[in-house]
Amino acid sequence: MKILVIHASAGAGHLKAAEAIYQGLIRDSRHHVVLVDALDYTSPFSKKLYREAYAFVISRMPRLWGFLFSLLDVNVLQPFVRKVRRAHNALSAGKLHRFLREEKFDYIFSTHFMPNEVAAALKRSGRISARIISVITDFDVHKIWLARGIDRYAVASEWTKKKLNRLGVEENRVFVTGIPTHEKFSARPDIGALKNNLGLQTDEFTVLIATGSFGIGPIEAIIKTLEGFQVMVVCGHNKSLFQRLSRQHVPSVKVLGLVNNMHELMAAADAMVTKPGGLSIAEALVSELPLIFFNAIPGQETNNIKVLKEHGIGFTPVTMDGIAGELKRLRSSKDEFLTAVKRASALARPNAVRDIISLMQ
Repeated sequence: MKILVIHASAGAGHLKAAEAIYQGLIRDSRHHVVLVDALDYTSPFSKKLYREAYAFVISRMPRLWGFLFSLLDVNVLQPFVRKVRRAHNALSAGKLHRFLREEKFDYIFSTHFMPNEVAAALKRSGRISARIISVITDFDVHKIWLARGIDRYAVASEWTKKKLNRLGVEENRVFVTGIPTHEKFSARPDIGALKNNLGLQTDEFTVLIATGSFGIGPIEAIIKTLEGFQVMVVCGHNKSLFQRLSRQHVPSVKVLGLVNNMHELMAAADAMVTKPGGLSIAEALVSELPLIFFNAIPGQETNNIKVLKEHGIGFTPVTMDGIAGELKRLRSSKDEFLTAVKRASALARPNAVRDIISLMQ
């Protein structure tokens, strides 16, 4: 079986989801599996637009992003939006069109809406025959993910499935698999030994602060309110934040840059303060972590929060002191803490990769 796993490198979540699926597929030696960044097959302008413009807008003009996100989801505008997308893809993604036609894949797993649309358009015109499985990487779903020609949708939750059904996607084409995460997040290591290895105190309530891949948010203000907690803060690509925090030399705060052991950090933590990206949430749920959200990007992240609230998951304090207050409540009340853990576990989908791969059958 010849299989393509394709993503677009606009934010880390789409890549991490694709990597998890890829790692699951290559275990079967009968498959020839290729992992591809769709943006490597687009024009330089399109690549810059997706990577740099997206990062700039969400970090500098989040309200504009929220407005555009909502505007592109309006029903009456969908015919126009689809025409613009198809025209843009035709102009900028010629290499991707050729690649998909020439390679003749049997299955395509897509974790981003752009290659979704390109592959679906080729299938509609009969130029490829691959089965296309769209893996939606948020708990809500935007209409930009929809494309005629996609065979199956893998979604985060029953809520997400019902939303797709309401948008006109047949029930037998939508499967609740969860968002794919690496199997390492399902491991349950010895916490004492793990904390020792990470240089943490074993008897302290430990808070993990995750800023997202772009390192966005009022991290220093949050940390100032967390006196009495043991804190790990992941700065991502934000080197300036990493340097500023490192210079402060606060013994109870462990400052990290871009990490490849997030599964260990989540396992060692008692609670997580995070931006509500779909992949980060999915990893935290599998790790059974109570979640506190901050600095949500208007659009996909605020919508993720709304869906999680339907399941009683996550706290959204509006002030820095409010974040500290929620953490103190979790630390002081075993019942509150265990309830948060139980709810996270109930929505977690540790077997998402296996279930997504099974959609080939």
